[in-house]
Amino acid sequence: MKYIIKIISSLSLLLVLYSCSATKFIPEGYYMLDRVNVQSEDKRVKANSLKGYIRQHPNSRWFSLVKVPMGPYALSGKDSTKAINRFLQRIGEMPVVYDSLEAERTRVSIEAAVRNMGYLQARAETETQIKGKKIKVNFRVIPGELYKIRNFTYEIADSVQRKLYECDSLSRLLHARMPFDMNRLEEERVRITNLFQNNGYYLFNKDYIRYEADSTIQNRMVDVKMIVALPLQNDSVSHLHRQYQIGKVEVFCDVDEDDTASLKQIEKNGYQIFFRDHLKVRPTVLADRIVLEQGRLYRESDVQATYNNLGRLYSVLSTNVHLVPRDSSVLDSKVTVTTNRPHSIGAELEGTNSAGDLGAALSFSYQNRNLFHGSELFTLKVRGAFEAITGLEGYADQNYIEFSTEAGLMLPNLKLPLWKRHPASVESTSEVSVMYDSQNRPEFHRRVLTGALRYRWTNKKTRLQHRLDLVDLNYIFMPWISETFKKDYLDDEENRNAILRYNYENLFIVKQGYSMVYNSQGDAGPNASYGKNATAIRLNIETAGNLLYGMSNLLHTQKNGSNQYTLFNIAYAQYVKGDFDFSRSFKFDERNSLAIHAALGISYPYGNSTILPYEKRYFSGGANSVRGWSVRGLGPGTYAGTDGRIDFINQTGDIKLDLSMEYRTFLFWKLHGAVFLDAGNIWTIRSYEDQPGGQFRIGSFYKQIAAAYGLGLRLNFDFFILRLDGGMKAVNPAGQSKETRYPLIHPNFKRDFTLHFAVGLPF
Repeated sequence: MKYIIKIISSLSLLLVLYSCSATKFIPEGYYMLDRVNVQSEDKRVKANSLKGYIRQHPNSRWFSLVKVPMGPYALSGKDSTKAINRFLQRIGEMPVVYDSLEAERTRVSIEAAVRNMGYLQARAETETQIKGKKIKVNFRVIPGELYKIRNFTYEIADSVQRKLYECDSLSRLLHARMPFDMNRLEEERVRITNLFQNNGYYLFNKDYIRYEADSTIQNRMVDVKMIVALPLQNDSVSHLHRQYQIGKVEVFCDVDEDDTASLKQIEKNGYQIFFRDHLKVRPTVLADRIVLEQGRLYRESDVQATYNNLGRLYSVLSTNVHLVPRDSSVLDSKVTVTTNRPHSIGAELEGTNSAGDLGAALSFSYQNRNLFHGSELFTLKVRGAFEAITGLEGYADQNYIEFSTEAGLMLPNLKLPLWKRHPASVESTSEVSVMYDSQNRPEFHRRVLTGALRYRWTNKKTRLQHRLDLVDLNYIFMPWISETFKKDYLDDEENRNAILRYNYENLFIVKQGYSMVYNSQGDAGPNASYGKNATAIRLNIETAGNLLYGMSNLLHTQKNGSNQYTLFNIAYAQYVKGDFDFSRSFKFDERNSLAIHAALGISYPYGNSTILPYEKRYFSGGANSVRGWSVRGLGPGTYAGTDGRIDFINQTGDIKLDLSMEYRTFLFWKLHGAVFLDAGNIWTIRSYEDQPGGQFRIGSFYKQIAAAYGLGLRLNFDFFILRLDGGMKAVNPAGQSKETRYPLIHPNFKRDFTLHFAVGLPF
């Protein structure tokens, strides 16, 4: 503990020196901006909601406390000809010099924002506090009284538009007695514009909508009148807004829309499709994704849906929808589609190091984005791996060889009976995949054959992503097991392990499943929510063996010696499994955020299985779990492995709980830091002789929850993140004494510290 105190004291002294030396870069008569704050005298006006209007921010702080990112810059000298000074200044942050003009602009923006909320007499004042060459700035908001709408009326000269507005009364955003919020008034302008544009008014825009407000009424009330103006022609004569219908719709595939005389054409679903030599995509595929229909009123949503539908086709590179008024009531549409190159080839080389055994893997991949001229995506991947294995006595072959091939076909729609056309708000695909993997090790040979048929669809409005595994087949075949391996691990009476034996038997897994994913940031990549207010939820349910078990019962099939039904003399797995995952991040400012995570998984083998297949069992520890333990190093329950060593087979379970909290902060350059707390464990549903202390019991499981804490560094390159996390055990449920059970009180760095390197965020 005394060493930790010394380290903290030294760091504090360094930080003070950094801060003092940074002022040497501040010109005479100027000040370094130390802190900026917004304070409201009315709780109804949240100060945090106004911080986005701040135009000048002080130097970033680690964990909102200390200005470490400025440190490297402060250590540099003023002589920019020296390489070391340029390097320190490049990776560090230049001290922020206070700008009174930016402060005044911030004050004006904050004042205007509060008045727009309905506080028409709001004031914002700038307060400064100077100490040495540093300045602290506080913007104090005095909102005053809130004004409300007394009467809301509207004036719409166009009778058709007036009727549309009146029929849409349930969606209105403005009404009497509500706050006179000008942001809400603007939202209503946008809503009405969308309403009219989706009912034929192609040329309508929100500039035709204005408000008149009378705030001279007493008791802080305002009369609001909304006016939808008529268009002007010749600068004086008013005409009604025009409603347009869609005229002819022409599609141009890989050709210019101005050169129709020399082009071939084909008609499909009422659309004329033009092309030059041959049509690269089947006409039905294009026609089914165009939402514009001749004779129907123009709708802006149909134009956007056409863009989205065509853009989701794997064979389409770009799309353009050009609308041309033919007369005062008809819009002709020209849809231009440019296709992508159908073929692509890739190769990947990787090196491996498994406990000192070196190896390499080489893979080749091929893609066809238009296999059957229906924008189907076909992928084929072949992979080979070799690893030189040393130190295995009693085995004839000393090398590991793996070969795998995988093929997949993605169809750009749900291929279901009676399913003709999906809603524009839904993105969907159908997937078929097969994979064969051959592994030859000194201990055994394993063959794995998988096949799957699944559907995916995403609702763009709700941001919900769904996946339905209609059938997912896994066939595991063990053609050869070394006699040495059998003797030492599978057949030895003193070392008999049911889970281990089950993992090296031939097995069928025929499963069905459903999963749902929600991300408030949309489908923008795994790091889209980093440093933002975001919520992510994942739900997964799968079950296996029920159909086969029912058929076996119905047909009175004979069971094997282990009291299991078989398919082709191979036992099949039967289980149900459910997972729930929740994460939420809270953004404090541009450089600091807090993320929380909770995950629960439960699986239950039954019927034809007493043990869950190894591939479906849970494990704890590692870079994405309780980071005080190495991967598969924690649990189940109080189980500690053989002689305290990690036991990859037995340290698995049927139930998993993960809880995490992580404070994330920007450091400097592309380097980010984190402080985290993790908790969790795994348990078994049944009591297994080989996993003493691992069974879940409702009255004691909470005493077996492990805890860890630590620090992390992340290199953030936006499109991917490299992560280094160091975790320390805090509570170890497998500890046999107070020292080992509570490492937080009795830390031992060599015993309790674990380092993790990973790509991407832990959650």
